Amino acid sequence: MNTTMPSNTTKEVVHDLSPYLMEYTDGTIERFVVTHNVPPSPEDPTTGVASKDIMVSSPEVKARLFLPIPKLTDSNQKLPVLVYYHGGGFIVESPYSLLFHRYMNSLAAEAKALIVSVEYRLAPEYLLPIAYEDSWTALQWVASHVIANASIEKDEWVTKHGDFGKLYIGGDSAGGNVAHNIVLRAGVEPLPGDVKILGSFLSCPYFWGSKPVGSQSKENLKGFAYKVWMCIYPPASGGIDNPMINPFTEDAPSLSGLACSRLLVCLAEKDAFTPRGILYVETLKKTGWNGEVQLVVVDGEDHCFYLPNPNTEKAKDLIKLLASFIS
Repeated sequence: MNTTMPSNTTKEVVHDLSPYLMEYTDGTIERFVVTHNVPPSPEDPTTGVASKDIMVSSPEVKARLFLPIPKLTDSNQKLPVLVYYHGGGFIVESPYSLLFHRYMNSLAAEAKALIVSVEYRLAPEYLLPIAYEDSWTALQWVASHVIANASIEKDEWVTKHGDFGKLYIGGDSAGGNVAHNIVLRAGVEPLPGDVKILGSFLSCPYFWGSKPVGSQSKENLKGFAYKVWMCIYPPASGGIDNPMINPFTEDAPSLSGLACSRLLVCLAEKDAFTPRGILYVETLKKTGWNGEVQLVVVDGEDHCFYLPNPNTEKAKDLIKLLASFIS
């Protein structure tokens, strides 16, 4: 993925996403942030959770699975299944990074859930909608485990421990955006085996648009969130008002089509995305969607605060909240 830069001073920058990456007019990409990846483990020293890496769809779509072995009361115990989409603006991060590996270990242990943390391909090397397609492929793969003669390579953990009456999806930041779009798609395209999504949670979801929401100023709208979208999905119709990033445009599908019966939206008070997260819940309530929605705004915190500092009281409280939602 990393591209070595030749010493050519005539190259022009087309997208400046510092401090993460720079894209040039000749198509080369210079990445500044190296993700600190960690291997899976048969037993996490803190939680006892086991993890392993699997290939979902060779070789593009992969995942890291998390199984809370110490929480199993018997060797065939069924657990809720969470399909998780990581954040990182569609340009950085991975289920293999220390931040998300640690977070999934904690969540799997607390929720007593089997987690499938999806590795989708990143932009700008792979422009959207590739990340959405990879994410949908991963969810289809998980659901296909209910079909006896499915044409997939099944995973033993998912087959043995997955309770498909308790299928959840979730994500943070860009992953929250993915989860929203996947739940909408599941309302139009049934999952294999007619598996249903019971619940979905969006943490600090990445939604944006051309008009201010809440206390936002017009100037704020052309900042980093805008620049990222214009880099990762340049042909998107409507630009920053494409329905994938702005669920409130006139041509966006109605939120009444969300194909889950429970929704949890977790936001942080100081996060620039929070006004749109609140609008999301308010808009959903007005559509006549017949599910159960819960909104939580954590005081004094900023975007995805629980990832770099997982041991604060507020980060631990959020894990407990997500765990109770899932279990």
